Amino acid sequence: MSSPAGARAHWSSRWAFILVTAGSAIGLGNIWKFPYMTGTNGGSAFVLVYLACIVGIGVPLLMAETMLGRRGQGNPVDAMRSVAAEAGAARLWQVVGVIGIVGAALILSFYSVVAGWILDYTVLAVQGFGGMDKEDLAATFAALLADPWRLIGWHTAFMLLNLVVVIGGVTGGIERANKILMPALFAIVLLLLGYGIAAADMPAAVRFMFHFEPQAISAPVILAAMGHAFFTLSLGMGAIMTYGSYLERGTSIARTCLYITVADTGIALLAGLSIFAIVFAQGLEPAAGPGLILQTLPLAFAHMPLGNVVGVLFFVLVAFAAWTSGISLIEPATAFLVERFGIGRKPAVAVVCFVAWSIGIAVALSFNLWSEIKLFGLNIFDLLDTLTTKMLMPLAGLLIALFAGWVMKRAHAAEEIGLHGGAFRLWYGTVRYVSPVAIALIFLNVIGVIG
Repeated sequence: MSSPAGARAHWSSRWAFILVTAGSAIGLGNIWKFPYMTGTNGGSAFVLVYLACIVGIGVPLLMAETMLGRRGQGNPVDAMRSVAAEAGAARLWQVVGVIGIVGAALILSFYSVVAGWILDYTVLAVQGFGGMDKEDLAATFAALLADPWRLIGWHTAFMLLNLVVVIGGVTGGIERANKILMPALFAIVLLLLGYGIAAADMPAAVRFMFHFEPQAISAPVILAAMGHAFFTLSLGMGAIMTYGSYLERGTSIARTCLYITVADTGIALLAGLSIFAIVFAQGLEPAAGPGLILQTLPLAFAHMPLGNVVGVLFFVLVAFAAWTSGISLIEPATAFLVERFGIGRKPAVAVVCFVAWSIGIAVALSFNLWSEIKLFGLNIFDLLDTLTTKMLMPLAGLLIALFAGWVMKRAHAAEEIGLHGGAFRLWYGTVRYVSPVAIALIFLNVIGVIG
């Protein structure tokens, strides 16, 4: 059963919750995925639709998941069982928590490998990309993927970075780390933005991202923006629900979720402006896709003034963002082991990290020694990515919206959210009707049924 409310750890303040939850949301999706998706989906058209989806889908769902965590006062499984019992609903609703915990652990296993790429490139940036051309950078990345020991080494290093933080507990570990990492992350973004304004082509970046062209909006752009708005806030994988369970009552969920969304979206927009200012200044292609930060940007760093310094700052920024997200992926399963089985926090964290690390080894090998192993035509990395981000996360998000909007008693939702009158009706109507339809469309798009 979930712990009594008084026995649970809580964040030291509302701002601590905002920092750690923003840290969960701000990750590779903001600094890697958002810029390349903007570049490949028409620039400003994607940005505009994305911002509308953040407001219309992301914020209401973020509020709903936070609400369920605080109401249930437990890890995702026990929290959902508690709120289901309060609503007179079946215990089967606790499967939402199971999906979140399993999804987070699986995401951590391959996220750690990708974060290892960033750590490797941070070292390369310190050494300098000077003299490297497009072919050299492509060969550098191919060599990284082909080296199993190098991949496993960086994967292990990243996992250890997360372990030492989470093992310290809610306030002594997670909160303390985010109080350092998040301000540092914001500072680096502002430094890069300053460089983009002073020495790169910021006007071109602003035109690309914000000069609205209605004709560029299409069904694929809308679906891509909807999907990214959902995934960028770490919804549906238990982290938000777990963090919400540590939030003191009396703290406004609506207001804190708004601040978190502003921070998450602001970082994505500022990172996009900084990246595209550098890309345009060097005459490179903004629609470079997933290779934008590992091949296109290093090419820019190799040929621009102060390229070594800017390159190091950039990859440290991405590493910090990956770290704050990695921390949040460990906590749901850790809380479950501690609260359900009475395991001490340190061994619980060790178990979660060891399981994710072990699966991550298979992920690392799927790029080289095990590259021929396919399941459903996918290697291990792509299989886990598809299973989690394209199936488990949307499914959990859909169930959260349905529970909050249709199963949970309206009076309890109103009491927990803290909104009144028209504001509550708007949120409630969105979660009941708009969110389920939007998530269903996202799911159908990512599995290829529509698009």
